[in-house]
Amino acid sequence: MQDRFINSISQLPKALSDALVPLLHKDFAGHIDAQQLAELVSKSGLAEDKLLIALLPIAATLARPPISDFYVGAIAKGKSGDIYMGGNMELQGEALFHSVHAEQSAISHAWLSGETQIVDIVVNFSPCGHCRQFMNELVEGSKVNIHLPEQKANPLSHYLPYAFGPSDLNVTAPLLSKQEHTFSLESSDPMIIEGLDHASLSYAPYTASFAAVVLETKDGATYCGRYAENAAFNPSMLPMQMALSTMARHNREFNEITRAVLIESSQGKVSLVGATMDALHAVAAVELEHIVLEPE
Repeated sequence: MQDRFINSISQLPKALSDALVPLLHKDFAGHIDAQQLAELVSKSGLAEDKLLIALLPIAATLARPPISDFYVGAIAKGKSGDIYMGGNMELQGEALFHSVHAEQSAISHAWLSGETQIVDIVVNFSPCGHCRQFMNELVEGSKVNIHLPEQKANPLSHYLPYAFGPSDLNVTAPLLSKQEHTFSLESSDPMIIEGLDHASLSYAPYTASFAAVVLETKDGATYCGRYAENAAFNPSMLPMQMALSTMARHNREFNEITRAVLIESSQGKVSLVGATMDALHAVAAVELEHIVLEPE
């Protein structure tokens, strides 16, 4: 079991902790598939909704909040039945807009893993307005069930009445629905090819600034993020923040980054290069490689 889970595992009922420990191996980064979840339900004796609430201390362990020291954990359950954990993240000494909220972390985890719909969000504190707006961007976002400790589950529409969302801006394919944009780029660099794949799947219906970031660490591992826009603009999640959140879930230190690539469309109404460099230079002494894509 990873050392970072020692304190959180002690907060779980014994039957659950005994069943969970084998899953918390060195590569565990917050994903539990549907079969594993069913086994945890069986072995713990907890109903699934109670089990997910009980798992929140594990999700909160994935948080990295050096400014607030306030640990928030979230779990997104996909339509597939798999669950995806996430934690809030802040960049030491940097402006607060660089922060990632736990719900954003969990949702991006699901999205990067191929989920096309979120049905439940479980979180240890009531979602802030920023997160409610971010969740409203999802496929059938208003119907996503929000689960909080010691409270009855309610759909997002309960927490965000009279919501403004994608349909108000004539967007018919919301976040997590299949996105596929075709770009022209000749490269044999595996890292650039990986970034190109993620940029083609990014979500930017308001600016057409399709983009992705790929980070490489000293051992050759890569961590990716895609741009995820929002109808209210400010809750948009930048690809650099998504990539850093992915690193945090995998228990990697940011000073292990040895290479960073931003790939973005030339046709976008905005560029993410300035914000991406700010975030990168806050955590690693690495220059950003910036590649501009032309549409086919």
